[in-house]
Amino acid sequence: MSPDEECPYRDGRVVIGPAFKADAPARYARLRTLGPIHPAEFHLGLKGWVVVGHELAREALTHPALLKDATPAAEALAAAGYVLHKPSVGLGAQMMEADPPEHTRLRRLASAAFTPRRTAELAPRVERIAHDLIDALPPAGRTDLVEAFDAPLPATVIAELLGIPEEHHLDFRRWASQALQVASPGHRAALAGLHGMLAGLVADKRRVPGDDLLSALVAVRDEENGRLTEEELVGTAMMLVVAGHESTVHLLGNAVLSLLQHPDQLALLRARPELVPGAVEEFLRHDTSVERSTSRYAAEDIELGGVRVPRGGMVVVALGSAGHDVPQPGGGDPAVLDVTRPGARHLAFGHGIHYCLGAPLARLEATIALRVLLSRVPDLELAVPVGSLEWIGSGIIRGVLSLPVRYRRV
Repeated sequence: MSPDEECPYRDGRVVIGPAFKADAPARYARLRTLGPIHPAEFHLGLKGWVVVGHELAREALTHPALLKDATPAAEALAAAGYVLHKPSVGLGAQMMEADPPEHTRLRRLASAAFTPRRTAELAPRVERIAHDLIDALPPAGRTDLVEAFDAPLPATVIAELLGIPEEHHLDFRRWASQALQVASPGHRAALAGLHGMLAGLVADKRRVPGDDLLSALVAVRDEENGRLTEEELVGTAMMLVVAGHESTVHLLGNAVLSLLQHPDQLALLRARPELVPGAVEEFLRHDTSVERSTSRYAAEDIELGGVRVPRGGMVVVALGSAGHDVPQPGGGDPAVLDVTRPGARHLAFGHGIHYCLGAPLARLEATIALRVLLSRVPDLELAVPVGSLEWIGSGIIRGVLSLPVRYRRV
């Protein structure tokens, strides 16, 4: 197979579309042999550069001239007759798309929800949710593990954390699953649905506050006016919903799929459940759910990995690729899944000021969910060929839309 067949190019740019995403680990491996940065075409025909090497990824994620502010890009595109459509359009004013000082202010306000103490306090509830989901399955049969376990667990956790009433949970899960699939027909409708629901809940929490994060954010808005605008309040809630749900759904899905493809590793974790926390780091490294960073834009002409990126140029970091391009503690082949690997190095949660605020919660959920699943479901196997699985075709998330399995639970 030629390089062009493995990584199709259009007008000198690698095309990162549905075919690429379905085979992303192999495609990124090929790109890394050719260099750490490549011109790329993304969804909606947006053009920019993708960074695939680990050291250059760290540099790009902290580069002082690579910002979330898309103004230079919009100006450059307008001059060329194009209109910029940002991948996160509709999420509102929130820290994931902000630069300092706005980012610093918004992150400080949201970070209180994700302290180590508050995260640890969620552990019993996460475990109860995991057991309840397993209990709801028939004793044996076939199910879609994404629908039955991977999606409802983090959805329930983040919904309860924010104080989203149970009657909204189904809509919330449906909208959250589509919100990051930027090329899907339901993308904008999902964002509109989430925005409307959360704006309505803000009004409800203002009338009747609860012991939840959304009520706390409303209090910050109302009691210390000027620290959080109304749009920032709703935007922060949307960011927490979307980022806190979908990434963990597919962290679990990718981890289980990897184990089913590597039965020796599955057997190891069943025999030694104490390995699960370290194995979660290996799953994050080996096939992370957040495949790419959100976009950054050059505030001025810069050089990145020997490549000139002009002012307004869009740069995206392949977080999943970076974990395969860094020496691992204890050595070993980074291409190999090894659940005993000590301290796996990766950039799955990013690097620098935009490092994922919810990383401790994602680790907690994944560790508990996998322990419960492996202990309660001793017989688990794929019910369809791996090649028939359908992968998310657009956006920054990597994962399968469904994971049909045969199982027996206890």
